[in-house]
Amino acid sequence: MTEPPVWTEPRHDCVLCPPLRFRFNGMVDLPGESGVIASDGDFLLIPDLAPLVEGHVLLVTREHHQCAAMFGPEMWVRARRWRHRVARLYHRAYGTDELLLFEHGPARPQGGGACIDHAHWHFIPGTHDLRALVEAHGHRGARADHGALRAHLRTGRSYLLIEEDGVATVHPGDGVRSQFLRWAVTATRQDETWRWQETFGLPESRRRFFRTLQALRAATAPPDEDQLSDSHL
Repeated sequence: MTEPPVWTEPRHDCVLCPPLRFRFNGMVDLPGESGVIASDGDFLLIPDLAPLVEGHVLLVTREHHQCAAMFGPEMWVRARRWRHRVARLYHRAYGTDELLLFEHGPARPQGGGACIDHAHWHFIPGTHDLRALVEAHGHRGARADHGALRAHLRTGRSYLLIEEDGVATVHPGDGVRSQFLRWAVTATRQDETWRWQETFGLPESRRRFFRTLQALRAATAPPDEDQLSDSHL
């Protein structure tokens, strides 16, 4: 389940890979590279381009991986360490280490998949009852770990990964509309627009972006304070 770096492929134009990674930020005068909250050799933590709420961030791989199920074991452990780091940032910035993690898995011939096929996890502070809403729409889940995600991917199907209340579940993603999970987060707020293309650059979206950047940068601890233990997930 390895894949070559995509930027060596002809006509590659992934907007989360260089040189296009921050193209949309530049289109609406939002910081790009200078807006990175924290990073290491594998990952960048950045504000979502059109945050659903303050604190909405993305964990994006530096190199191209189609989805988190494609990670090797060591890469998965490092990603999980970032999950715990984000929880600590939320605790410092917002007074809670509860968070929602979600990933809309890769596009497949059966439909479904993220609108950008480059591995990225969404993080949002607090609890949002996302799993219950997803299951109410017929997407029943099962407990998830790295092995479960990889097994799901080997069937040639898309998936939805959700972690809330410390429990991770994987749900079938075939036929699910693009940005379904963004919609589900806002479903209880009927006046919300969830499609990032419709909101990025608008005044309220910009305010959320800059508040997120300011709050989480202020909460960032020196690296030696953020050494994280491995997770069971």
